[in-house]
Amino acid sequence: MHRGWQIFSMNPQRLYRFLSTFLLLILVYGCQLGDADETIRFSGLTMGTTWSVVMRPNAEGTDALALKRLMQKRLDQINRLMSTYDPDSEVSRFNNQTGADWFAISEETMQVIDLSLEISRLTDGAFDISVGPLVELWGFGAKERGDTVPTDEQVAKNLARVGYKHIRLRQAPAAISKEIADLQIDLSAIAKGYAVDVLAEMLTQHGIRNYLVEIGGELQVSGHRGDGARWQIAIEKPLEDAREVAEVFPLSDIALATSGNYRNFYLENGQRYAHTLDPASGRPIRHKLASVTVLDPICARADALATALMVMGEEKGRLFCEKNRIAAYFLIHEKESIAVYASPAFKEIVKETKP
Repeated sequence: MHRGWQIFSMNPQRLYRFLSTFLLLILVYGCQLGDADETIRFSGLTMGTTWSVVMRPNAEGTDALALKRLMQKRLDQINRLMSTYDPDSEVSRFNNQTGADWFAISEETMQVIDLSLEISRLTDGAFDISVGPLVELWGFGAKERGDTVPTDEQVAKNLARVGYKHIRLRQAPAAISKEIADLQIDLSAIAKGYAVDVLAEMLTQHGIRNYLVEIGGELQVSGHRGDGARWQIAIEKPLEDAREVAEVFPLSDIALATSGNYRNFYLENGQRYAHTLDPASGRPIRHKLASVTVLDPICARADALATALMVMGEEKGRLFCEKNRIAAYFLIHEKESIAVYASPAFKEIVKETKP
């Protein structure tokens, strides 16, 4: 699972480290091929990373500054609800609660948790928002990483606190409870995707049909660029010390999320420990799958599925995609090269969107 995010306060070096974990290069420069007056761009900071919008205004014109302010306000609201770095967020307060009492939450947080549990059931626990204790244990959360790798005893102790089946969700009135007293949740592998969906819906409500919305590499595209072409989205090669494009896909009216391990990791005694954790073993994953990109109408769902497939690995993930018609694109480490797997559903979508 991914690490959490913090309320934004970063120096340039730390910001670069955050941005370097993301696996997508978004080729919005093609918008410059069209009339500059037809394209509006703005961006901001949220969830420990950046967010950006590229859009073509509607016929009545668009007050870009007012819209940007509205979007930033909504992102700040989501952060206050779901951040594990904010001690006063709903998620943090729930995590600090012990006992099985119902804990009241917003409709928004309830919706994200509900989708999370749905994905957990679909993936047989490969996606699990209750991995919060393991995220912290392995040094990928809000707390500073320890000087040594966790022991088997520490892993077992924290693994006993994990399990999506021990989360209870009530929809009316919205509330959550835990069957394990010190269970904690971490929504960082789905909340950025959810926030992308929220911003995309805001644009639609303002009558804007042609746009690209992106938060930390998760994105939603609709319609066309300023030059009338489809949005050109590049998937990055899984290289630790360089930024190169593996493949470019023309896309429209779809969401996309990518998960990978080749930048967010650390080395200890010659062993590589990546940030994606297996909820079954309690340890960082160790297989050849370098990155997974998922296409889906809902960015939150794509975000969660990309993480789940990274946990599964190349073989189990391939079978899962083919059984459940998941549109996914794998980059797989081989000895001297990178192998590619595109699921049948992925190929269908890309074929449909090619000019």
